[in-house]
Amino acid sequence: MTHPRYETLLRTLLDLAGVEIDGKNPWDIQVHDERFYKRAISEVELGIGESYMDGWWDVGKVDELVFRLVRADLQRKVRRNCRVALQLAGFWLTNIQARHRSFQVGQRHYDLGNELFRTMLDQRMNYSCAYWKDADTLDEAQESKLELICRKLDLQPGMTVLDIGCGWGAFAKYAAEKYGVRVVGITVSKEQIELGHELCRGLPVEFRLTDYRNLNEKFDRLVSVGMIEHVGYRNYREYFQIAARCLEDDGILLLQTIGEIRSVRSTDAWTHKYIFPNGMLPSIAQLSKAVEGLFVIEDLHNFGSDYDKTLMAWYKNFAEGWDRIIHDYGERFCRMWEYFLLSSAGSFRARHNQVWQIVLTKSGLLGGYSSIR
Repeated sequence: MTHPRYETLLRTLLDLAGVEIDGKNPWDIQVHDERFYKRAISEVELGIGESYMDGWWDVGKVDELVFRLVRADLQRKVRRNCRVALQLAGFWLTNIQARHRSFQVGQRHYDLGNELFRTMLDQRMNYSCAYWKDADTLDEAQESKLELICRKLDLQPGMTVLDIGCGWGAFAKYAAEKYGVRVVGITVSKEQIELGHELCRGLPVEFRLTDYRNLNEKFDRLVSVGMIEHVGYRNYREYFQIAARCLEDDGILLLQTIGEIRSVRSTDAWTHKYIFPNGMLPSIAQLSKAVEGLFVIEDLHNFGSDYDKTLMAWYKNFAEGWDRIIHDYGERFCRMWEYFLLSSAGSFRARHNQVWQIVLTKSGLLGGYSSIR
């Protein structure tokens, strides 16, 4: 039996966010196993996430629950126990995004199966935040994002473009078709390359299975969407040094990333274990320090609230298509994946996480850069 002090403490904390145990609101937690109380207090994000996967608790709307927890800043009000603190210390003391570990996220996340991502994503297979200005559907919003990137890069026919973290080639295909450029895309996922070749057949698009640290050739433009989240704070400077080495002197780099409002050195333990191993989100301070002396920041565009809508659209697709792929994954995976998508949506809804598109040049554009929205 769980000691009653854990339940009392958790109820007190949840009350700060307007959440009840066994309440009637769709964001109220329904507890099925009393061991949940101790696990939630002692293991924080890891315990809460794993116990959801194990069916120890349920909630009508995970996104609304997480929105309230994050908005109330409960994460900073719960002291981590020694075991969790030691695990996080391991992130701080070692370079967990070192070259020899770079393919782990590809194997454990992006190689989960192309049918999973085909079920969830838009028709172009974009796995990053869409741009919902003047868009009503996920397909429209993702195409708007791709068009926005191309215009910010000022793409011209015949240019060469390097896509660092190219996914299944959504940007490469769009840019090659619409703007007549040649694209080299790199990824650490074998599954992405396999499907990317199929989707981009006949186009001037080349895929490479390699780490970004192996790059050493010049391009007119560089783009990196949703990849620097896997680079790690210890490697930001090297990442931008390589980008500067690969970009022509008059070139443009566009970086799109999820961002933290505080500088951190790790992700939470649940996300590291189940979703994005070795990942972490950068802050503006970390990025600006890393580009110092290498790039001029021409433009910074924050549309983080759009990720809430994107994630909810992904969840809708996933839920509607789950029956077609359940035999490959199982119910525990389903609970894990829905928790990942919906908790992420709640976090963006609370404005805890941001999405930045940052335009950079090596020496500054003469006459200035015209911001495009």
